[in-house]
Amino acid sequence: MNKMQRAMHELSEMDELAAGSSPVHALHPAAKLITTVVYILVTLSFDKYDLGGLVPMVLWPVMLFQISGTSVKTCFYKLRIVLPLVMAVGLFNPFFDKTVLLQLGSLSVSGGVVSMLTLMLKGVFCLMASFLLMATTPIDSLCAALRKLRVPKLIVTLLLLTYRYVGVMTEELAVMTEAYSLRAPGQKGIHISAWGSFLGQLLLRSMDRAQELYSSMLLRGYRQEFYYADHRAFRRGDALYMLACSSVFLLLRNVRIAELLGSTIVR
Repeated sequence: MNKMQRAMHELSEMDELAAGSSPVHALHPAAKLITTVVYILVTLSFDKYDLGGLVPMVLWPVMLFQISGTSVKTCFYKLRIVLPLVMAVGLFNPFFDKTVLLQLGSLSVSGGVVSMLTLMLKGVFCLMASFLLMATTPIDSLCAALRKLRVPKLIVTLLLLTYRYVGVMTEELAVMTEAYSLRAPGQKGIHISAWGSFLGQLLLRSMDRAQELYSSMLLRGYRQEFYYADHRAFRRGDALYMLACSSVFLLLRNVRIAELLGSTIVR
């Protein structure tokens, strides 16, 4: 299996995860979307030195991983390209902020180290929450929820088409890569001298395929708006989930859980 085939397989795996069956999958897409946005906003609102207050925020994604049956290993594998970029955020903080904040025996911990760890955890937690939303909600249902929340139809259409037709672009790229490898057996990758013509052919093939797809959409009645298949009603359980989770997030934001547990243990 070459790189293009692996990429197409990973896209289909996300659709399979979203089509699963669990209490999290059964929730209304709008409830999951709003809850995820609230979680990300609350997570990002922590101070850069508030590492102890941020750590308990991991409880919500961990709980959803267990309830939805989604593997944490799958999450980090799918995010393997983005995670190093997120982990690089704040990497130079220890060199600029050398003020000692903690003294653990003979070990001094500077503010730069604490802020670096806080920024890294913020990025990882937000990525986990976003992955859980995509892994438990089909893209059509998510777009339907966005339209119910009055997101402009142009943005929703772009989101849906980008997600759906990345696979089409990948398929065209796989065909061209295989054709090139047959004409240059034993050569690894595409030679630099062929990059220009290769990209030009990919652009022309993509434009032709896009025109065919758009014509098909018009023949099927497309008039600048998709009519999504998800017509689920917003139930009481969905509202309860959204309000309960948001309340817990705000509680974790304003109450120092780690300090309370520490004082309880000391007593």
